[in-house]
Amino acid sequence: MASNVVKLSDLKVNIPASAIAQYPLPKRENARMLVVDRATGELRDEKFKNIVKFFQKGDVLVLNDAKAFPAHLVGTKEKGDIPIDVYLLRELRREERLWDIVVEPARKVRIGNKIYFDGGRFYCEIIENTTTRGRIARFSYEGDLGPVLNRIGQMALPSYITREHTEDDRERFQTVFAHPGKKFAIAPPTAGLHFTKDILKAIAKQGVSIVHVTLYIGQCVLEPIEVEDLSKHRMYSEYFEVSRETAETINRALKARKNVYIVGCSTLRALESSILTVNMIKPNRGWTDKYIFPPYEFKFNFRFLTNFHPHGSSSLVLTSAIAGKELLVRSYQHAIKQGYRFFAYGDAMLII
Repeated sequence: MASNVVKLSDLKVNIPASAIAQYPLPKRENARMLVVDRATGELRDEKFKNIVKFFQKGDVLVLNDAKAFPAHLVGTKEKGDIPIDVYLLRELRREERLWDIVVEPARKVRIGNKIYFDGGRFYCEIIENTTTRGRIARFSYEGDLGPVLNRIGQMALPSYITREHTEDDRERFQTVFAHPGKKFAIAPPTAGLHFTKDILKAIAKQGVSIVHVTLYIGQCVLEPIEVEDLSKHRMYSEYFEVSRETAETINRALKARKNVYIVGCSTLRALESSILTVNMIKPNRGWTDKYIFPPYEFKFNFRFLTNFHPHGSSSLVLTSAIAGKELLVRSYQHAIKQGYRFFAYGDAMLII
């Protein structure tokens, strides 16, 4: 129905620059948490460390265990000494040293250009354009680029974090449950940044099953939605995995009418890409360009933990499909008035 159509501008909330968190809190668990009740429209201010009380025996908590790597390189063009930001998305063919990358400013980077890193010790040459900002590049560095990235790479902090990167970002722009062998995401699932190992232990102690999916967050976080008609936007493909154990655990909980808590948009996209029938998840792996925008009929029941997201992000649009545009906008307005901290290093929202 036409009345259900949501436009990008419908989700616009003016967030003051002072509300955008530039640094994480000293302690992850001290973040605030706005609890949004879909049934009643009630908004309740909580501390994140109190999230444990929402869980009951038999519930399931689903986390994205992808690990972010220092995917941001700052280089210079061979001519003009122009600084270029390079974001490594994924290695395409190691034997040919080919990578899928995003560059900024894109208008300065053309096919044939070389970008030098690490004091000129190695470079990449642009060999193909893929999107407005996307490129395929061949690196001069032979072998595993990982140790070099660990030495000179930076975490791919969002552009609204305007300060200099710090060494602390390597630890704090990462979840405590990230799997060390799954280090192929350019950004962490930020909804999970508030959890500590102690909080996860306390949740498990209540008889809650904690399971994981994997989705490697990529170019989607670098490319905002720029169309007013949300149906016209197209997502970039990202690799995901849903194990048999995770699928079976969720399905048992759904069958028993227990609560399933989904942490973050990437986790939900992986699960919605793995629907067998209504209220049934299947084991699955592959590439997904799943784009969730309102109106959207979710195939299973869940509660949703997320952060406050920037306008134009696919995460904001997804969250509006869960909460509804009116309740979401009212929630953001409430959070501004109450002094919540916004975006990746900011506070949390639990939609029940």
